Amino acid sequence: MSVPASQPRTPASRRRRTAIVAGTVLFALATAACSELDRTAVGTVSYSTGTAQAVTLTSPKVRGCHRLPPTGATYVNNNTLVDMVMYPTPDCTGKVTTYIGSKFADNVAPKAAPWRSYTFVH
Repeated sequence: MSVPASQPRTPASRRRRTAIVAGTVLFALATAACSELDRTAVGTVSYSTGTAQAVTLTSPKVRGCHRLPPTGATYVNNNTLVDMVMYPTPDCTGKVTTYIGSKFADNVAPKAAPWRSYTFVH
């Protein structure tokens, strides 16, 4: 039996509809909040250290400062989907930085200090 459109909805159907809408909103908020926790830069970051050692990292986390070995890196290949900023300090500070876009590579200029840390642009 169908209910004619002219009849008012019952209080139970209003509560059910309100509960569905509230549940949907809470689910969307929870999903959005949790999606940022372990986000990674999909792809690889490869670099060469001062001792000519090659290192490749797969899908590093996007957030935070990433330290390089104490000898630093003289060449970086950013084969991820996220841009990077390279720093000559171990704590991602200072005004002297190098921007390496997604799918690009760069090396340290002659007589310049090696890179010792990096962050992702997000």
